[in-house]
Amino acid sequence: MLITEILAVLSIAAATGLRLALPLLLIGVLYGPSLWSQVPLLSVIPPRIMVGCLVSWSFAELVLSKKPRIRRIFQSMELVLSPLVGAIAGITIVHTFNNRGQWHGLFESSLIAGVLGGVLALLIQLVQVGWLYRFNSPPLWVLFIQDFLCVCLVLFAFDAPREGGLIALLLLWLALRTSTLWRQWYLAQADPNHRRHPRRFKQHPD
Repeated sequence: MLITEILAVLSIAAATGLRLALPLLLIGVLYGPSLWSQVPLLSVIPPRIMVGCLVSWSFAELVLSKKPRIRRIFQSMELVLSPLVGAIAGITIVHTFNNRGQWHGLFESSLIAGVLGGVLALLIQLVQVGWLYRFNSPPLWVLFIQDFLCVCLVLFAFDAPREGGLIALLLLWLALRTSTLWRQWYLAQADPNHRRHPRRFKQHPD
């Protein structure tokens, strides 16, 4: 796998970490639904049903999930599905570059891209869930920025993988940095003599 292709996988995986259905819908609309026929799981679903499901799901992501009460349920559901969708999106990138004659070793590359896409999508989704439960619902403008960034990452994955990959790496750094700060904050709440067991003697939720 070349650096450019890896960056493309990171870009599309980061997009699925922000939103799940929207990246898959954009892939079909902008780059042809024939890509779905080359991807595991999506290939067994008729295109019309696939489009209907992705449009409905994308509408829920862009509109319904903006409501705080619905967002918690919706975010938890997407957290469970994010590794699968991230893997599917990563494999889609492999098939795209393979069709262009730019990728060799399809099976091995698909396996690597699937694992890489699934892990990155899950990590970004975990951070989003953490922000949701730590600070309640984020401001509405933050959600719109996530929507815009998701679309940009999908476009970059196919047309400007280096730029998209760099943005994905930045999101990965922010996710790791955020998780480290949360751990430090969590341990700081505990009594100094019980830092290894910060939940001990607590009577209220974090």
